[in-house]
Amino acid sequence: MSNISESSKARKRRREAEIEVDGEENDSETISLEDCLTFSDTLAALRMMRAQFPHIDKVSVQPFILQSQLYSSLKDRTEVDRELEIDHVISRFEERMQCGIEVFQWFKTHVIDCKLEPSIGHQELCTLLSLGGKVKDEDISLLMNAGLLNRQLIDPNMYWFAIPSIGSVLKGISQGRKELISLLRRSRYKEMMMSSLQKKRLRFSSLDMRFHIRDLIGSGNLRTVQSPTGLLVQLSKH
Repeated sequence: MSNISESSKARKRRREAEIEVDGEENDSETISLEDCLTFSDTLAALRMMRAQFPHIDKVSVQPFILQSQLYSSLKDRTEVDRELEIDHVISRFEERMQCGIEVFQWFKTHVIDCKLEPSIGHQELCTLLSLGGKVKDEDISLLMNAGLLNRQLIDPNMYWFAIPSIGSVLKGISQGRKELISLLRRSRYKEMMMSSLQKKRLRFSSLDMRFHIRDLIGSGNLRTVQSPTGLLVQLSKH
């Protein structure tokens, strides 16, 4: 039994090493979710999920990863939170910065790299941006028009950090969650084999089944159970 466990761990380490070396060059679309559901390293999980992010027709949005998806793939949630705070993934801003407008570089260097909360006040935003240069009202408007900031309705002096072009995708996340849960509720014993479930298509979400399965496992709505015939996905009992 010990040899089987060690062999399994060795295969997992090799798989994660291959992901780190090859990155997005691997044909990740052909990899079953059952074979890449769990990881021991946050960076390996991020790279795989980024490579597997579904192509969305008619929407230009940078790949993003939900915290719940990382929770589904890594056992130590505290370690995930710690590493995310250290790394603070900011790749979605790189394209905006390449346009040569200074405020995007200031935003990345002085705001995103040091601000871990999901929102920021107007005065603090201006103070942090001013570390890069003189801030004008037009600079704030530029960040908002680029989709990097959303003004809060309750307090107009507060902003939410945002992902450009994310609105329609967020709607798809919500609808996809409901559709997947409804699908399992209608199935016998409220469960389905992972191999079968991940092949199904959702009607109300542009994101694929793999994206939603990871999200709902990490949020605690679904759970996985190993069976003699493969991995089972079940509705969690609340």
